[in-house]
Amino acid sequence: MEAAFEALRGALGRERLRLLAAVQYFTRLRVPGRTGHAQETLEGAIRYLPVVGAFVGAAGAAIYLLVRAVLPAGVAVALSMAATVIITGALHEDGLADAADGLGGGLSRERVLAIMKDPHVGAFGATSLMLALLLKFNLLLAVPTSRIPAMLIAGHALSRLAAVGVLMTLPYVRDEERSRAKPLVTATSGASLVVAVVTGLAPLALVGKPALTGAGCVVVASLVWRAYLQGRLGGYSGDCLGAAQQLSEIAFYVGADASAFPH
Repeated sequence: MEAAFEALRGALGRERLRLLAAVQYFTRLRVPGRTGHAQETLEGAIRYLPVVGAFVGAAGAAIYLLVRAVLPAGVAVALSMAATVIITGALHEDGLADAADGLGGGLSRERVLAIMKDPHVGAFGATSLMLALLLKFNLLLAVPTSRIPAMLIAGHALSRLAAVGVLMTLPYVRDEERSRAKPLVTATSGASLVVAVVTGLAPLALVGKPALTGAGCVVVASLVWRAYLQGRLGGYSGDCLGAAQQLSEIAFYVGADASAFPH
C-alpha cells in the first residue's frame, strides 16, 4: 500500500510539473523556478495546452465582467482581449502573423520557413492579425453579453485543442535538434491526447447548445488548415500552431454566433 501511495504521489508530482511547464511555455506567468525547461519536464506538457487556454479565457472573462460593471460592452470586450494577449505575450497572434507572412510571401517550402523566422512583420502578417482581432471583437460583441465570459473560456480552450490535433497528426518541419520545443513536439502520447481532448471539450458545457455548432466549425477549420499545411509544407512549425489556435478560436465564435442568431 505504501509503495502504491508513493507511486501515486510521484505521478501527481510529474503531472504538476508538466502543467507548470505548460503555463511557463505558453504564457508570461511566473511559475516556481525549479520547473525549468528540462526535457523530462517538457515531455507531455502539451497535454495541458487546453487547460492553459481555459485559464487564459477565464482571465479574459474576469476582466470583461469587471469592466462591464462600469463601462460599455465594447470596451469590456476590447480590454478582455487585451488581457489574453498580455498573459500569453501575443504568442499565438505572433504565430498567425508569421505564418501569414511566410505562406503568403514564400513560393517554395524553404522560403516559407525562412520568412516565418524573420522577426519583422510584413503586409500579409499585419493584415491577417488586424482582421483576426476585428473578427474576434465583433463576434464576441454580437452575442448576448451574459454569454461572453463562457464564450471566452470555451473558445480559448477548444482552439488550443485544435492546435494539439495539428501537432499530433503532422510532422514537425524544423530542425528539432535546434529547437527548445523539441520535447513538446516529439513526446506526444495517447495519454496526452486523452487529457487534451477532455480538458478542451469540457468548457463547451458553459456555452450550451451553440457550442455544438461552434465545435463543428472548429473541426472543419482545423482540418482545412491541416490539409493546407500538409500540402504546402509537409508538416507544421510553431507559427503554424499559433495560426491554428487563432483560426480555430474565430471559427468557434462564428459557429456559436450562427447558432445563437439564426437568420
